[in-house]
Amino acid sequence: MYICFSVLAGLAVLCFFYISAFCPHFGEDFAYILRSIKCGIRLTKYKKIKPFYSILDCFLDAVKRHPKKIFVHFEGRSYTYGEVDKQSNKVARALQAEARLKEGDTVALFLANEPSFIWTWLGLAKLGCPAALLNFNIRSKSLLHCFSCCGAKVIITSSELQDAVEEVLPTLREQGISVYLMSDSCSVQGITALSDKISKASDQPLSRDLRANIHIRSTALYIYTSGTTGLPKAAIVTHERVWAASFLQSISGVTAEDIFYINLPLYHSAGFLIGMTGAIERGITIVLKRKFSASQFWDDCRKYDITVMQYIGETLRYLCNTPKKDDEKNHKVRIAIGNGVRTDVWSEFLHRFGDIKVRELYAATEGNIGFVNYTSKIGAVGRVNFVHRFFFPYTLIKFDIEKEEPVRDSQGLCIKAAVGETGLLVGRVTKRSPFVGYAGNKEQTEKKRLRDVLKKGDLYFNTGDLLRFDKENFVYFQDRVGDTFRWKGENVATSEVADILTMVHCILEANVYGVKVEGHEGRVGMAALTLEEGQKFDCSATYTQVVNYLPAYARPRFIRIQPCLEMTGTFKMKKVKLVEEGFNPAHIKDPLYFLDPEKKTYVPLTEEIYRAIVSKEVKL
Repeated sequence: MYICFSVLAGLAVLCFFYISAFCPHFGEDFAYILRSIKCGIRLTKYKKIKPFYSILDCFLDAVKRHPKKIFVHFEGRSYTYGEVDKQSNKVARALQAEARLKEGDTVALFLANEPSFIWTWLGLAKLGCPAALLNFNIRSKSLLHCFSCCGAKVIITSSELQDAVEEVLPTLREQGISVYLMSDSCSVQGITALSDKISKASDQPLSRDLRANIHIRSTALYIYTSGTTGLPKAAIVTHERVWAASFLQSISGVTAEDIFYINLPLYHSAGFLIGMTGAIERGITIVLKRKFSASQFWDDCRKYDITVMQYIGETLRYLCNTPKKDDEKNHKVRIAIGNGVRTDVWSEFLHRFGDIKVRELYAATEGNIGFVNYTSKIGAVGRVNFVHRFFFPYTLIKFDIEKEEPVRDSQGLCIKAAVGETGLLVGRVTKRSPFVGYAGNKEQTEKKRLRDVLKKGDLYFNTGDLLRFDKENFVYFQDRVGDTFRWKGENVATSEVADILTMVHCILEANVYGVKVEGHEGRVGMAALTLEEGQKFDCSATYTQVVNYLPAYARPRFIRIQPCLEMTGTFKMKKVKLVEEGFNPAHIKDPLYFLDPEKKTYVPLTEEIYRAIVSKEVKL
């Protein structure tokens, strides 16, 4: 018996050392798979429940469990689950009476980050009405475009956005659109004040019969793409997708005791789905901010005992750029969930602000495939594992950067990218992982569908993103299709070039893109830069940096200095206009520079140099 026990103990030790040596992330993989399976079982159960159990029902159950628990902190005021529920009842009843809303009617929300956004959406959900979440930064043509996409006949806005609505009010009135203002009064013809009606409405619960026909595949929301490549597209978000996104907090390790900080816009999937509906799924407290503020961030975290934070795009870099303080690690934040952080910023963030588990993720609002880096390995956006791949089939395929299309073999099928090779991520469209598409835009929906990928007749969602899987099964985001350009027969990843440029002492931000030069194949590298406060562009240091760290074909030949970089509402850099404007100093007022290999520095780009480049007197 003793010998048997000793043998088993020895085998256990050997297994432990084997797993540690060859499967160092086994424990994290196992925990992730277990959490994912639990969420999958719950979603399957919700699908079968009659009537359908939505995220609204989850909220109502949380109200029953803890009506006095604080749901939202906002600008010094607190709102409990019970108070938000009653306020949403009042909103629903006011809209039911004034706008004659019924199940299936789409309503556009043109509201800033404030509690009324949350209870207005809940009120609409109680009526069975999908909500179109409009970006509060858009104006005129874009606003009308976004509004028309979703087929809404009602728009709800606030006093601070009234001017933007008045700009397009004649068109809205022509189209028979009802405009409601979150205010007690309004003298503008065509805009109806709503707040006074809400205050007078009953706060009693509404009948579930009002949303009796809502099911898992019904449209819950319209969330708009960021518009980095033109006019935003209205992604159709079903109730199934809402549930899937809300589970990200659970998968990332968030518990019912956590306090979640939302400083990203609620019109975006990160703030609304991952942040707000994720908080409802967990039954936790959220701290809502009108907009991200790097200077107030950590003070807010200490004031409200925040334990989970969100980030997107450049927000972590903004935090790292704040002046250093002695109490930077004096906070309770333990998890950061988001996407788009550069490797150097990630490392600096951890160094300055402590051991925070960064859950970098990859996903698209309209997509059918996503990853989350549950190991916190710096630089990765996730891991490949068999359970995830079984339920959500995906692959990386070879992609021709110049032609901007997948590489196909003699049979017309796509070719899988090798391990370590950058490829286009595509997700197979199945009943379990559907691609619904964009509202009112069949052409753009069809563009995202890729057929005959691995076998004739199959259908995949084209993410438009280039990723890489390494031999340890980590997933790395490389670039967006269109952001990567080809020069001198080589592919140039703009994100990598930007990382190198921002290491120069004088450079604050870098937006890298490719521009056409007449008589040349491909696109030559150019970068729009902003400079650190009080700094001038250091031509010599920048030249030395790009020559030392970038191959010749990847070095930006042109530099454009801007006072600020144009961003989307979710901190993504816009490139389309920059690409169109090119590098002609006669048309661009910003300072321009040219990489001169003979002088071994960047020099001011004069009209004389420009003409020499166009006439091919200067070789690129």
